[in-house]
Amino acid sequence: MDAHLHTFVVSDMHLSEAQEVDPQRPLWMAYKRREFFIDDDFARFLEYIQEQADGPIELILNGDIFDFDSVTALPDDRRHIDWLERVRGLGSEEWKSEFKMKVIIAHHPRWFEALGDFIKNGHRAVFIIGNHDVELYWPSVQRLVCSALGVDAPLGLLEEGARHPQEAAPHGPGERLYTDDPVVFCNWFYLSGDDTYVSHGHQYDPNCVIHDPIDPLIEVHGEPRVRVPFGDLAARYMLNGMGYFNPHQSENYIMSTVAYVRFFFKYMLRTQPLLIWTWFWGAYATLWISLRTHWLQAMRDPLLVDDKVRSIAMRSRATPSMVRKLNAVHVPSATNNPFRIARELWLDRAFFLLVALFLAWQVVLHINIAWPISPLWVFVPLGLFMLPYVAYASSVKPTVFENPLLSEERAELIHKITGMRRVVFGHTHQPKCEQVGSVTLYNGGFWSQAFADPECTIRLGAQTFVRIQPNPSGEGRTAELCEWKATAEKPCRCLCSDPSTPAVYANLEGALVDA
Repeated sequence: MDAHLHTFVVSDMHLSEAQEVDPQRPLWMAYKRREFFIDDDFARFLEYIQEQADGPIELILNGDIFDFDSVTALPDDRRHIDWLERVRGLGSEEWKSEFKMKVIIAHHPRWFEALGDFIKNGHRAVFIIGNHDVELYWPSVQRLVCSALGVDAPLGLLEEGARHPQEAAPHGPGERLYTDDPVVFCNWFYLSGDDTYVSHGHQYDPNCVIHDPIDPLIEVHGEPRVRVPFGDLAARYMLNGMGYFNPHQSENYIMSTVAYVRFFFKYMLRTQPLLIWTWFWGAYATLWISLRTHWLQAMRDPLLVDDKVRSIAMRSRATPSMVRKLNAVHVPSATNNPFRIARELWLDRAFFLLVALFLAWQVVLHINIAWPISPLWVFVPLGLFMLPYVAYASSVKPTVFENPLLSEERAELIHKITGMRRVVFGHTHQPKCEQVGSVTLYNGGFWSQAFADPECTIRLGAQTFVRIQPNPSGEGRTAELCEWKATAEKPCRCLCSDPSTPAVYANLEGALVDA
């Protein structure tokens, strides 16, 4: 890899459809309106990095660039769309993923135009698939993206068996494969240069891990579809029906019971009074579909296994051995434990509450046989049964990002497998740079519009990215976490370039708060 290569890593843009204003519910999904699109900011960013770099640029779009889960638009012909898709968005069959990609392209012409010009200037774009854009696995969806960018599409991730025309040959058994395509789609990781392992990070999150990123397809009702992780099914079937919650920051939809009640009375009482019912059936649908799809066997052709792994390795600039080993490093899915995901969806507390109501009513009915009493006496035993319920409910804590994506053990494994001493993630929307064991971890943060309120007046976080550039000394490359402010006089600000001391991370947190 060219030691003069400039690499920029951005993630979590969550490009979706534009939300039109609903006069009956003016704050419904307000964060998706065109006025909050990041397209112009991204176009200025691409212009800026081309002005600053003195060599070729490798732009790594590190997952969740597109948000298929948030697209609720429907095609005109709805004969093959079931009732759940009509109210919560299409599934992940190929033609449905194509339709959603076309909607995103149509609503973000500036974004695709800017990236297309960037590529035509001789630079490179690497798409790493995340959990919200898992439907990019379809080759036809990749071709739609390339067509919108005005470039030729590479061989699809699922189109194995043919030698790629751009593959450099021959390769020794231990040499990293590569392709020089201007646009590349990677399953879940990419090796930049000889120093950096880049991955979205969802494969180390039990709620969002893709069961088998090498073979992501399953068969449902005789039709192939991409297996969607539990966390994304929850976003699709729950948050799409509760449009006052902003999905781009977990604090917006993971609250205490008291906070939920306050939020309901402030924003939802008039326009969505049946919120509890919306939540209940959405949570049940999420639980049922998660469990049903989780245990299905992947669609796998044994004759194409080696070709598929080699294809993935070539796009990721790795070896087939690395692909297999890194796939074994992933965490187990939370769906392995049905009670855990039921608890994450609050269905456990709903069940225990119904049991408490049933038992309290049974107590009153039995007493009423010998001694007629008012039905209002049901509140006495209910109050007693509620004590253990409240104790249990208060003890349950959300598991979203409960553990860090990169543990010291996992960092050491990644280093031993790839030889890389630097890791770049996204996914958590929490920019950081820190030392994890012998590996330097950067999290590129996010670009999507996250707000603290449904009115979208209080912006959360900042647009951040990771820059990896040639070392002025001529030895290797250096990395830094930067903030991008498109409208500022100096739009780029370095937040962290040396995570070796705790003080640096403390300064980073302070800088982001000030921003």
